[in-house]
Amino acid sequence: MEVRKTVIFQEEIAIENGSRLATPMRRVVVGSVIRNPLAQKPVGEDLKPLVDISVELGAKMTKTALSLIGEAKNLRAYSKGALVGLSGDLEHGAAMIHARIGMAMRSTLRRGRVIIPGNAKVVAAGTAIDLVFGPIDEGWDLDAVDTMPISVGDAPRPDEILLLVGYATGPRPHARAKGPDQSEVDALIKSFT
Repeated sequence: MEVRKTVIFQEEIAIENGSRLATPMRRVVVGSVIRNPLAQKPVGEDLKPLVDISVELGAKMTKTALSLIGEAKNLRAYSKGALVGLSGDLEHGAAMIHARIGMAMRSTLRRGRVIIPGNAKVVAAGTAIDLVFGPIDEGWDLDAVDTMPISVGDAPRPDEILLLVGYATGPRPHARAKGPDQSEVDALIKSFT
């Protein structure tokens, strides 16, 4: 596997909508632009090469993110995504974000009980993707749900994939749309029987 380039996006939000946040919220996204080994191959090719690449890059990019954002214990949300160049297939991106990368991310973080939101799409270079962040350990922590738009002007080229992982330290700025807790959801589900 050859990484053509690594991209890093960082933001720290201290003031939102004219009000200072009690604690600034930080987001870090790390991406790797790689050649797609399955570009222009017939549909039905074994996806294992992409899965293997995602595991290796998932751990590496998570380590890079942690070096920038701080200790894993301070994280509240995570995300993953893939942009596949036009000579690839949507399943190439799905193989990279849905198969095993999440386990590599969790293994590196040493936490992560909740599914990691992710999306993939086939695009021309420079197309944006909205990375969807979700809570790391508490599934109904809806204030941790957020998005961050990402684009790289020259990626992915037709025979490339841009693989991304993202982490955030806090809830959305001024988050206050409280959702149910797990016991409320469990009670509702139990009422169906």
